[in-house]
Amino acid sequence: MPLSILPNWLACAKLRLSRGAEARYTPANVIDLKEVVERYAALAGNFGNPLALTAFGLSVEETQNVFSSFDEDYHISRFLHFSRAEGQSYAVSGETVTHVAIDPSIYSLL
Repeated sequence: MPLSILPNWLACAKLRLSRGAEARYTPANVIDLKEVVERYAALAGNFGNPLALTAFGLSVEETQNVFSSFDEDYHISRFLHFSRAEGQSYAVSGETVTHVAIDPSIYSLL
């Protein structure tokens, strides 16, 4: 799939990666926004509840890249609320976070 037709967040993620990571970070192994929202809805209980980023089942690198890309996209980031608590830490857009809470109105983007 050409880069020009990938979702905006994935295009941004691919541009931000170093050349070394580029070969491992392909559309086939990346979670998209719809899947993130579906996993969140199934695991968090209710929208707005913080969910550990580890619950998405991604590697540290994938978690940081995917959620940083979402956080840097205004249309997506306004529905995501990152926090820091106990658990595995991730660098999302330069901030150390462990959890994410998602607003139910994110469905307007899907």
